[in-house]
Formats: sequence, C-alpha cells, structure tokens
Amino acid sequence: MASTVGAVRGRGSAVGELDVVGEPRVLVRRSLPSEPAVRGSASLFLTEAQRQGVRAGRRMLYVGPEPASEHVAAGLRVEPGTPVLARRKLLLAGDVPVRVATSFLRLDLFADTPLCEPGFLSPSLQARIEEQGHRFGRAEEHLVARPPRDEEAATLRLDPGEWVVQIVRAAYSADDLPIHVLETICAASRHVFDIAQVSGADEF
Repeated sequence: MASTVGAVRGRGSAVGELDVVGEPRVLVRRSLPSEPAVRGSASLFLTEAQRQGVRAGRRMLYVGPEPASEHVAAGLRVEPGTPVLARRKLLLAGDVPVRVATSFLRLDLFADTPLCEPGFLSPSLQARIEEQGHRFGRAEEHLVARPPRDEEAATLRLDPGEWVVQIVRAAYSADDLPIHVLETICAASRHVFDIAQVSGADEF
C-alpha cells in the first residue's frame, strides 16, 4: 500500500498518514555522503534521527560469521562465500522499522577482537576499529533500488509492491586495506536521500 505524507515535524522529518492497520509510515532523511561528525558518532542513524526530530531506536539482530555475498566480497577483497564477521541491526523510527544495517568485517583482521562481542559496541564501532591500529583512508558508496528479498520484506514490514534501496559503503584504511563494508537496506517509501556535492568541485 502506498504511503502518503501527512505532516512535517521538525527539521527534515515527516510522518505519513495511518494505513489500514493503523500503523504510521515514517519518512526519514539519509545524507550522502554523511557529515564527518555524524559518521564518527556513536550511531549514525540515532544522530541523524535526533537532528530530524524523529524518535529513533535500534535492535541488534545478529553478530557472528556468515558467507560473504558477491558485493560484500568485492568490497572486502575476498572470495565470495568466504566467512566474514557480520553485525546486523534493525533501525526504527518510532515503532516503524526503516532500515536493516549490517557491518561486514574480515575475520583475518578482526577475529578474537572486541568487534566480535555481541550487542552494541561502546563507544562506537569506528572507535573499536581504530583501536586495532587502522586509520581511515577513503570510502565508496553505491546505491541500488530493487525489490526486497523475502526476509527483508518481513523484517521491514513492507507492503506488497514496496521496494528497498540498498546502500553499500566500502571503507578502506590509509594503507588501502579493506576494513569495513556497511550494507544498509532502506525501506524506499520511508526515506528521502539528500546528496551533497563538495564545494568548488562541481558546476551549475
């Protein structure tokens, strides 16, 4: 069922009208690229949502090894099917699921480290990576709009016909070592993507 925007609350946030089962559809913003201060915060999503006036929540779904898919393997420079560390969480706006975000890390770099611990990492995943001696060098992000897989539709409580936007961010160290692939599956009807250009590096 299509969602309609009913009212605007705070900076960059909107709440849709109630659907037939009485559940609101929430519209949240995702900036591309993320501001450094937001990217370096304890939670990118919680920080973004707070700025938008959205009550946000998160729930850890899984921490452990799983085979790398093709796009994750490409980002981490391993063979598809290679076991990698996955840290998967569900992100909510109010009580509405809006994203499933999964961090993938190479087990040859991070096995038997605090990054394998269950639950959310304190002070942040970024800080835990840096504790292992890695310094950020660059990142690439790719967006793909597609129909959801069955488990994605169930987790995000999507209506028939709703799509997702898959964002894959591959981050590399200053030594060009593949450190972190973040796959975010966004409910397309619940998001607006703000894309900014670097000042002085574009044209009218």
